[in-house]
Amino acid sequence: MARLAQTHGLTDVQQEILSTVRDFVDKEIIPVATELEHRDEYPQQIVDGLKELGLFGLMIPEEYGGLGESLLTYALCVEEIARGWMSVSGIINTHFIVAYMLKQHGTQEQKDHFLPRMAAGDIRGAFSMSEPALGSDVSAITSKAVRDGDEYVLTGQKMWLTNGGTSSLVAVLVRSDEGHPEGTAPHKSMTTFLVEKEPGFGEVRPGLTIPGKIDKMGYKGVDTTELIMDGLRIPADRVLGGVTGRGFYQMMDGVEVGRVNVAARGCGVAQRAFELGVSYAQQRHTFGKQIAQHQAIQFKLAEMATKVEAAHAMMVNAARKKDSGERNDLEAGMAKYLASEYCKEVVEDAFRIHGGYGFSKEYEIERLYREAPMLLIGEGTAEIQKMIIGRRLLEEYRFQG
Repeated sequence: MARLAQTHGLTDVQQEILSTVRDFVDKEIIPVATELEHRDEYPQQIVDGLKELGLFGLMIPEEYGGLGESLLTYALCVEEIARGWMSVSGIINTHFIVAYMLKQHGTQEQKDHFLPRMAAGDIRGAFSMSEPALGSDVSAITSKAVRDGDEYVLTGQKMWLTNGGTSSLVAVLVRSDEGHPEGTAPHKSMTTFLVEKEPGFGEVRPGLTIPGKIDKMGYKGVDTTELIMDGLRIPADRVLGGVTGRGFYQMMDGVEVGRVNVAARGCGVAQRAFELGVSYAQQRHTFGKQIAQHQAIQFKLAEMATKVEAAHAMMVNAARKKDSGERNDLEAGMAKYLASEYCKEVVEDAFRIHGGYGFSKEYEIERLYREAPMLLIGEGTAEIQKMIIGRRLLEEYRFQG
């Protein structure tokens, strides 16, 4: 096992889970990832393997058929999976954000109905906040829900839905002005709806259309889609938690878990880039010696390894803080920001070490070079993270003049 990115204080169970996942990644993901990615093919066999390992139920409590593991265990598993192929970690992440939101905020009936089937991997989750015109400005969403008897009628367009096609349950954030007087703060008039649908593309239930996959630079294999609601009727008992107006807080709680996940992905991709760089540097010869013996390359390797180690430590800290029941938005924001920036830098250095071959689709580093930028924008851009970090620091260090 490699020296970098070790996590101290893990239980025997955690170590066993991680060892199983690492073995699966080395045998089942790394050998096929680049070929599947170039074809933009959904990794069905890999997903089935993860289902067999019980990974879809990793953080779901045991009473619902899950493993009841911590956010830390989950983040370390994501780190391993992203080391193999980042897209696979995306398939799991959205599922887990929805399961986490159900566990934390769902009614008892909602938990009983969804969580056992989510733990088994029979229901796959996706969540939807963003819209085509607003990007990071979640409070400006225009999708809306209007009450009609025992149902709500949902209308609007959503964007950047990971697992939009393959999922069968989508947590959708919309505006619901019911019971909220004129002038209510925008974030207090939002509601999360649990929308069940058939997997696939086109009209997947009356009033709900998933147009098709968005063609992306990287992060292929996993389907990223739009979601169009036009008179979509949802029963009132599918309001997450049973009460309208709580959606923004529920989603932000889920996104904190998602940010630790994105940090873990950054750590995993950076680790793989380092492995590829350090390995290639010892195989390639110039001027009569391994390029690893040139000081310029050793400096690169030293910087890369330090960044891998630092990002991993911050990610672990953010996960442990959330597990302890404390607020972790500052730590999650810092970990996500640092890990995604460092990931991009480590991948670029590995790419430079490969020289011209880094530009060839035959080499794995070419895929990583296209994947890393997604982490700079997923679950809130670097700029959004810095805003969150800055505001929280000013709360913590308020001037007492």
